[in-house]
Amino acid sequence: MNRQLLQVFGWVVATAGSLIGGSAGAAKEEPAFVRITPAEVQWRDIPDSHGVQEAVLLGDPEKPGMYVVRVKFPPHVMDAPHWHPNARYVTVLKGTWYAGTGTTFDVAEAVPLKPGSFMLHPAKAVHWDGSAENEPVIVQIIGEGPTQTIQVDSKQPMWKVVSHEMGN
Repeated sequence: MNRQLLQVFGWVVATAGSLIGGSAGAAKEEPAFVRITPAEVQWRDIPDSHGVQEAVLLGDPEKPGMYVVRVKFPPHVMDAPHWHPNARYVTVLKGTWYAGTGTTFDVAEAVPLKPGSFMLHPAKAVHWDGSAENEPVIVQIIGEGPTQTIQVDSKQPMWKVVSHEMGN
């Protein structure tokens, strides 16, 4: 097992242990189960994003603690190079997600990831991603808050509409 996977595993075990109970003598409470069906996901528009939406499923990305969010990219919309202060764990749920790394945005250099694919965004690592084809994309992101998005070049728009030819 690689070091990062061991760290994630350790974090999951530690989190699970703290949720189960702190001391052997304390009364055990029933865990709070969370169930959200696709129809119950509450999407909100991200301002000035050409239709990108976000849904917070668990936690609050702006506060300390674990969070789970989903991001929905409409066809041909990607974000500009940016980074986050903490690692993020991304799973592709729907569509082909195009993920690039580094400070230069170039769709031809992006890696297409199909549903079921996983990507780790290391803390402070510059990346950019989204939909470069004729289909919407939904990804699920797990991370530790508080988080923020720091754009590499704040003078440029955060959201890019890529041409139909770029993703094919």
